[in-house]
Amino acid sequence: MTGSALADPPPAASLTVACVQVNAGPDIEPNLNAVGDLILRAREAGADFITTPENVSMMVLGRSRVLRRAQPESDHPAVPFFRDMARRTGAWLLAGSLAVKLDEERVANRSLLFSPEGEIAGRYDKIHMFDVDLARGESYRESATFRPGDRAVLAATPWGGVGMTVCYDLRFAYLYRMLAHAGASILTVPSAFTVPTGRAHWHVLLRARAIETGCFVVAPAQCGTHDGGRTTYGHSLIVSPWGEILADGGEEPGVVTARLDLGEVAKARAQVPSLKHDREIDPPRRGALSVSP
Repeated sequence: MTGSALADPPPAASLTVACVQVNAGPDIEPNLNAVGDLILRAREAGADFITTPENVSMMVLGRSRVLRRAQPESDHPAVPFFRDMARRTGAWLLAGSLAVKLDEERVANRSLLFSPEGEIAGRYDKIHMFDVDLARGESYRESATFRPGDRAVLAATPWGGVGMTVCYDLRFAYLYRMLAHAGASILTVPSAFTVPTGRAHWHVLLRARAIETGCFVVAPAQCGTHDGGRTTYGHSLIVSPWGEILADGGEEPGVVTARLDLGEVAKARAQVPSLKHDREIDPPRRGALSVSP
């Protein structure tokens, strides 16, 4: 990353962004109907860029059920739905993530960004898999069903670069720094955060990613109780490059919006120019301890 060029957006650039917060169930059609109504509400509120959560078309528990319901991108009913919604609203639209079938055994957790013309302007497969055992007995093995992506994605928009990520990626700061160095001014983090980890870490991690990169962070989230009793935290957030929370979606389905002045990106990076101060260093030797004299 040393010596990389940072492309700040023009100071006059601005937009209204919306986070659509939903409580998705296991069946695709009713989920699309529900999110469609909220997308229209977001556009009526003046949103130029509308974002939706991870697993926006279905939240279903169990590997076999995911594999049975997932579809290839070419056949996935959510793809023409979001394409048509982008055209209908004339807004940029993020399908937070869809379960896209790759073969009989694996699925991609894929985020798609649609232009107002309904074209796919960005396609990102979630890189980091959520394989954890939580304190209250909850256990998740995303890698058993999903194939991780292997490429960071920066999508071009009228407001500069949009760095695309998904949920558990949030815990890997290097990805966001990489996207900022590549020219991101906005970072998207569509999510379905669990309640225990959400209460502990959601707000602080999103604010940290914004502060570290000098980017706006837009994080639409799932909320409530889902298939199999899984619960998600909600609190869709829009965060400024200075780490200020501009909007918080609370715990119920709905829409929150914020006006983004992209001149704040250059301002934050000028005040704390840490993106220009990266250094190439050698890692510590495994098993070696260094003691100061």
